[in-house]
Amino acid sequence: MRDRARSLPAVAAIAGLLGGGLGMGVPGVWRPSGSHPAAGQRASGAVRLTSVTRAAARLPGTGLPAVAPLRGLLQADMIVVASSSLPARTLTAIRQLPGVTDAQSVEAAKVQVDGTYTAVLGVDPSAFRGYAAEKTAASDPLWQSVASGAMTVSYTMGQLDKLPLGGTVHVNAAKREDLAVGGFGTVGIEGVDAVVSHAVARSLGMPAGNAIVISAPHANLASLAAEVKGAIPHGAAAEPLMTQVSAGVTSTEATAAATAAGVPGVSAGSAGAASAQLATMLSAAIGRQGMPYVWGAAGPSSFDCSGLVQWSFAQAGIRMPRVAADQARTGPAVPVSQLQPGDLLFYHTDPTDSGYISHVAIYLGGGRMIQAPEPGQNVEVVPADTGSEFAGAVRVDSALAAAVAGAL
Repeated sequence: MRDRARSLPAVAAIAGLLGGGLGMGVPGVWRPSGSHPAAGQRASGAVRLTSVTRAAARLPGTGLPAVAPLRGLLQADMIVVASSSLPARTLTAIRQLPGVTDAQSVEAAKVQVDGTYTAVLGVDPSAFRGYAAEKTAASDPLWQSVASGAMTVSYTMGQLDKLPLGGTVHVNAAKREDLAVGGFGTVGIEGVDAVVSHAVARSLGMPAGNAIVISAPHANLASLAAEVKGAIPHGAAAEPLMTQVSAGVTSTEATAAATAAGVPGVSAGSAGAASAQLATMLSAAIGRQGMPYVWGAAGPSSFDCSGLVQWSFAQAGIRMPRVAADQARTGPAVPVSQLQPGDLLFYHTDPTDSGYISHVAIYLGGGRMIQAPEPGQNVEVVPADTGSEFAGAVRVDSALAAAVAGAL
């Protein structure tokens, strides 16, 4: 049986371009080559909204724009991105591929939002909403705000960049506009931190219909990727948004597969993490105390939560996936009563996607952990937190970690 986890490489990778540059106000086309990690922000609440004023088709008697009701949740499994508009026949061909249950044409570009480069999608709110996290998808007011011409941003971006809910942000693309921040909510495609309507995307100068989001929850992603690449124009890129690994794979199987793939630091019979490796990893992590939290950073002098984990394990020759959601898949679960130094502690911190692992720390022993907490703070050693946001602990297996990181 096959299982999937979100594929979430480092934030720097999202800066890749397909033609054109980011200077002189020209938007860079977002390339499906990576995304940011979930941050360590701790906050309470749910999807947050504000009213917006841009004209749109209105529901009679309400003044609100009309959006279709949520018809069900969709899983974003793959994305196609080009530097210019994709032909309509490309979308038609992809929708006809075996295993594809939905495909949506969107605009995808990397633009400046209040001076920060951000991956933005232009969407049809009625059709796209099913791809968002459940609470976000279910919020009619949020998608009405998008239809009205506002920008919805991820909860993490809204909190960490201190964007003004109800205020405006300066968006610098091929054209410049001030947009209302209509809501905070998890977008549903990792690495994408803002959503606007098709009309707003085009008014910003984003290439019309230059990307396609694909849902194929039961397809083999490797086979589907090959078929999709055969259906798209030359120069377009197609990348999975999910990592597919075998459910229940054993350490021996993962070690063999990782060794065959030439993954550094993995050899036959190397299941688990050796005590010497864990000592090296812990020493590396502790040596980062006092260094600043920077959203999307993975060392050596600044970190976010999962970046600290990945960098520290790398110093011991253990390959780890980039973000907390995937790092939680790198070994067996461990009861709190059996925690050992080097185990990873995971947390749910995003109220708009309460089931998503969005923070990680390293257990040091003696009831202490080390973490990169949030912006404005530094890497710190604190008492291990097993409170209401605690999602569980994992003991890292080096072969499984390599497999989840992409060896399989």
